[in-house]
Amino acid sequence: ASWVSRLPAARDALDVSPGQVGLLIVGISVGSIIGLVASSHIVARFGAVHTMTGGLVGTALGILIAGLAVTLGPSFGLAFVGLMVFGASNGITDVAMNVSGAANERALGRSIMPIFHAFFSFGTMVGAGLGALAELARVPIALHLGLAGAVLVIAIFLARRFIQSEHVIEDDGLPIAADDHSNSWRGRLSIWRDPRTLLIGLVVLAAAFAEGSANDWLAIASVDGHGVNNETGALIFGVFVTAMTIGRLTGVFLLDRFGRVIVLRGSFLLAVVGLLIFIFVPNTPIAVIGVVLWGLGSSLGFPIGMSAAADHPKTAAARVSAVATIGYFAFLVGPPVIGLLGEHTGVLHALLIVLVLAAIGFLVAGAAREPSKTATLS
Repeated sequence: ASWVSRLPAARDALDVSPGQVGLLIVGISVGSIIGLVASSHIVARFGAVHTMTGGLVGTALGILIAGLAVTLGPSFGLAFVGLMVFGASNGITDVAMNVSGAANERALGRSIMPIFHAFFSFGTMVGAGLGALAELARVPIALHLGLAGAVLVIAIFLARRFIQSEHVIEDDGLPIAADDHSNSWRGRLSIWRDPRTLLIGLVVLAAAFAEGSANDWLAIASVDGHGVNNETGALIFGVFVTAMTIGRLTGVFLLDRFGRVIVLRGSFLLAVVGLLIFIFVPNTPIAVIGVVLWGLGSSLGFPIGMSAAADHPKTAAARVSAVATIGYFAFLVGPPVIGLLGEHTGVLHALLIVLVLAAIGFLVAGAAREPSKTATLS
């Protein structure tokens, strides 16, 4: 959020075209995919806590390099390298955090992953807000991003002693025996042939597509499709993010009461209804209600998918890595696909493709069903 909030100023400082700005964004995405693919091997070698620490230090270094490239260069090439480092480090950190979050769930015996993801959404809002203030105060981009990176590094070194080790199955701290999946590259890569992992990946892909399409296109679709001004379009996007945050904070109670499958199917159904209202109802206040439903429906698929991928502790890192990689393809491929469709149908109606993915997520949600305790310990 800190980088995105300063992107217009960075574009002006680098004096680049929209296409070159897109290339910078691709640098983040490509770096993220590389980090996600490598993450299971890194977590297996160093553990989740050490991986998180190194990943956040790398994330801080990446955004600092990008900031220096903009402020002191300007250097497009160095900014691209910094953003690739940022993306790769962030991808590695994402997997390590979700593996550790799943370990917390096992230790507590209940679903809490959505709360962790709610704080991710909250951090996005805070980062965007502080970025807007930094832009208003004309804070140099390198200083702003350097301070953001320093906060990351300080936070992980303060928090790491309290982070749950992934090497626990139950509260008694029973150690996990090593197997091929945790000790060899070939074993960890074999996870990609597991049908359940791939189906959970589809669930996460559908949820990520529903979330990412709003992140990239909701404000534009509101302006072009519903005729609101730019400021109102930004506010409508804020409504979506707020709905997602609320959905994640309250989702743990629904998961405890109804379980993953019912909550997932209900979530995708809410997203579909919300999208249909937003796309087809030519009334702005009612369309905003659709955005609320869309946000609530998009909120739980990703965290539930991460929990489901980490059900089996011995293969948690490899499965979370695979599922997250599948999900992140939605953020990489989704925006240009909707943009291309929007050239022919308008952005508002291009969002109909999200309904297709949501329907697929609804159909395969059963793959995320909680395993029996016996199966988890085997």
